[in-house]
Amino acid sequence: MAEIVSEVLIRALERWGVDTIFGLPGDGINGIMEGLRRRRDTMRFVLVHHEEAAAFMATAYAKATGRLGVCLATSGPGGIHLLNGLYDAKLDHAPVLAITGMQETSVLGTAYQQEVHLERLFEDVAEYNQMITNPAQVPGLVDIAVRAAYGRRGVAHLTFPNDIQIADAGENPFEIVAPANPPKTAPVYLSPPVRPSDNDLNKAADVLNNGGRVAILAGIGARGAGRLVERAAEALAAPIIKTLPGKMVVADDSPYTTGGIGLLGTAPSADLVDDIDTLLMLGTNFPYTKFLPSPGKVRVVQVEIDPTRVGNRLPTEVPLIGDVGATLEALLPLLHRRKDRGHLEKYQSQMSDWRSKMSALEKPDRNPIAPQYVAHMINELAADDAVLTCDSGTVATWAARHWQIHGGREFYLSGNLATMAPGLPYAIAIQHAFPSRQVIAYVGDGAFAMLMAEFSTAVWHGLPIKVIVNNNNSLGQILWEQMVLGYPEHGVRFGQPVPDYAAWARAAGGHGIQVDKAEDLPDALRSALSVDGPALLDVMVDPNEPPMPGKVSYDQAKKFASAFLRGQPHKAAIATTLFKDRIQQLRTH
Repeated sequence: MAEIVSEVLIRALERWGVDTIFGLPGDGINGIMEGLRRRRDTMRFVLVHHEEAAAFMATAYAKATGRLGVCLATSGPGGIHLLNGLYDAKLDHAPVLAITGMQETSVLGTAYQQEVHLERLFEDVAEYNQMITNPAQVPGLVDIAVRAAYGRRGVAHLTFPNDIQIADAGENPFEIVAPANPPKTAPVYLSPPVRPSDNDLNKAADVLNNGGRVAILAGIGARGAGRLVERAAEALAAPIIKTLPGKMVVADDSPYTTGGIGLLGTAPSADLVDDIDTLLMLGTNFPYTKFLPSPGKVRVVQVEIDPTRVGNRLPTEVPLIGDVGATLEALLPLLHRRKDRGHLEKYQSQMSDWRSKMSALEKPDRNPIAPQYVAHMINELAADDAVLTCDSGTVATWAARHWQIHGGREFYLSGNLATMAPGLPYAIAIQHAFPSRQVIAYVGDGAFAMLMAEFSTAVWHGLPIKVIVNNNNSLGQILWEQMVLGYPEHGVRFGQPVPDYAAWARAAGGHGIQVDKAEDLPDALRSALSVDGPALLDVMVDPNEPPMPGKVSYDQAKKFASAFLRGQPHKAAIATTLFKDRIQQLRTH
């Protein structure tokens, strides 16, 4: 049997260590599917229900493993469906290769059925973006695409017309320069230099050593360098603020951290930002500048691997271009241990008080069930090396505050895109990458409903993910955003009857439980976590529990009150919930 171009494609990916492709077949990629069939002993194809989920899975796989994530979609609408997941990869800097189909070269430009020029559509999302028009291109362009995805930390895209997919592997119709034979050894991506110059390191040390009140802002770029970050915090007596994607950089019980920043952050972090005169930014391009110090108010040292991102958010006095770990290794010997620990101790005390307030909201004595209690019980019963994936929305608030990073725990969500629905496909991809670890998807009912068919995907592939649906029968985050803007709620609460997602899980062949009483939650969660296979726990939570900012501004409070006065239909229930929250926090003191 003659080798076809699609086999060359798959073999080229295998040389880069790729062993998994997430996707959905279609007539625009039948040739590639045949290539996958012929290489099925060395390349696994993970069949999904929706191309958007395939792109999310490739993104999660890349985030969790550091390896290339690969997704596959047919021409036209299939490729279009990839875009949301690919933008998630682009904005969170995950190396992903998207492979799509295209109509035969002989009909391109004739408005043929499903003729969507994906190489044009993907121009914004892709760092490297090519349509293959000659079989001879394939080995070389695959290598360039993979290097671009790794080197630029983003999306590469290759689209294959149908006739090219099934062409003879050695065909060279235009008689161009003969293609180079692929090297015998596996290709290698070499990272650029990651250590700043001694001159820049000395400048940074001078700024940090002379700071009066220093803080560290750590993002996902500091992942793997947590101990070094804590050593810097110890030397500078500097509290560590964590971005949400950077939640797993240091443990949540670290004596140095004040937790998160922004709407989902903590009150101590908000106070700290207003108090400092010097900021060390480590591997973060945190976009919400209103939660950062005012420009010019603080001296800034920023460690960033990509020089184009330095100073994007704050004027940066000393940029250090490099890997966070390698940079801190070189910087730490230059830092003087600060004798005055008052600044750090002040925020350690505030953080102790914050933890007490959060603990007060985790009590089991409220019905409807408090979502904070659900997140707390997941935290209590999950394994020490569990991976939690999360959707955007109110669940992100509960996860940020009540899912505690310690041991080998990890946490993933759509950071900068903040899209709905990645939680479930993320869990599927990460469970595939780490079959022996406990992987939990903590999702809202609105997001779960978008891609709920992928629970069946987990069943098909025997992936024992655990899905916890925080079911408030509404688009909870939008509800509260409307109120903070001073608008009475509109279009954010779903109707009756409430869908039974546990019944869907059972119908799909998994384990499904629904809980609507707090006293039943612990046993139901233990049961779900102990199932040897996919399980879903549908928890009916209080829809009137507000995801309040760590520190409420006067303007937010005024608009919140205005929404009540302008006809908020659930103001009695919301007021009751807020009153109960306050009572429980006061009891702890």
